[in-house]
Amino acid sequence: MQISERVNKMSEPALYKYYPEVHKREAEGKKFYYLNIGQPDIETPKEFMDKVREVRQKVLAYSDPEGQTELRREALKYYKQFGLHYNEDEILITSGGSEALLFVFLTLCNPGDQIITPEPFYSVYKEIAKATSVDLVGIPTKAETQFSLPELAEIESLVTDKTRAILITNPNNPTGKVFTKEEIELVKDLCIKDNLFFIADEVYREFIYDGSEFVSPAHYPEIGENTIIVDSISKRYSACGARIGFIITKNKQVINAIKKLCQMRLAVSSVDQQGATELFKLDTSFFDKSIKEYEHRRDLIYEKLKDRDDIIAKKPTGAFYYMVKLPVIEADKFIEYLIKDFENNGESVIFTPANDFYLDPENGKDEVRLAYVLNEDDLSRAMELLLEGLDKYKKEHPENIKEEYKN
Repeated sequence: MQISERVNKMSEPALYKYYPEVHKREAEGKKFYYLNIGQPDIETPKEFMDKVREVRQKVLAYSDPEGQTELRREALKYYKQFGLHYNEDEILITSGGSEALLFVFLTLCNPGDQIITPEPFYSVYKEIAKATSVDLVGIPTKAETQFSLPELAEIESLVTDKTRAILITNPNNPTGKVFTKEEIELVKDLCIKDNLFFIADEVYREFIYDGSEFVSPAHYPEIGENTIIVDSISKRYSACGARIGFIITKNKQVINAIKKLCQMRLAVSSVDQQGATELFKLDTSFFDKSIKEYEHRRDLIYEKLKDRDDIIAKKPTGAFYYMVKLPVIEADKFIEYLIKDFENNGESVIFTPANDFYLDPENGKDEVRLAYVLNEDDLSRAMELLLEGLDKYKKEHPENIKEEYKN
């Protein structure tokens, strides 16, 4: 007996691998502040919960494979507010954004085909690529330049006859980078030139700060047939548990192909779709309060880190993640120290090692991702624990500290 090579190549995301030890310590009474996963703490709108409670169906039947008509109609009204104009036959409902990505990879690529994406990237991309036998190719970006895209020539050099698409997460997870109009147009022009698909993962569309501009490839009619939007209600409506995602494209060939995958898995939860429909009826002013809250949290982290000469932490302009370069050689060892050996008043903090967001685990070994999804008091305490833990770690484990930062 054997397990498929595809699944054997998959790895456990770093944000989960520490949980057994964390839960063991919690059972012993230790408290952790979780900065490792993008699970918003802002309340899910009551309109979702109210609708779910109102469901009085005697039989929960299958929904249409492509999704309930009312949900698709309400979602399309929402997209129009962002200048994204699509018809009912150009949108499909999926079980979360992850299934949307899986279906897109399966539809666009044969085994051995390539998808190019800025690196670091959402770690699930790696596992979906392995599961679908797609080669993921990274466009290198750096914290020191706020993860901006390199020049066109460098990106174009990555394109081969096996390349099928360029995937951009905007705003970006894990970096918090909002790609500029110029960067989106650079990728757009390259996709037109080489007849590539432009996959736009826009799950964090609303989470933009400092007056930055949100630009989607879907704003450009000349690339309409090449553009595929992947989306989800998880983040914007703080509804991660309601697995409702979207695939949107004007390319009917792609829609019809993905519809076969939708039919294969039969349907998405009808109850969650009804709840999600109510979310899209909310006025966009709903987001004003949550955006202000996340911007405040981002600024709180910035204030805590800005004066540290041993930490590089450029202020992000979107999403709710902070990529931080630490003075350590291997961040995962520091995280294990925080879990097992450090505490203050019975408390500690956990976050995600950034090498999980790179193709080569040797990259980003000195970086971590902080998800600022805790309220002000908890986030302040978490940052205090991080910095105190780092100072103690530098003294106790000089072997894992970069030479220039040793005390």
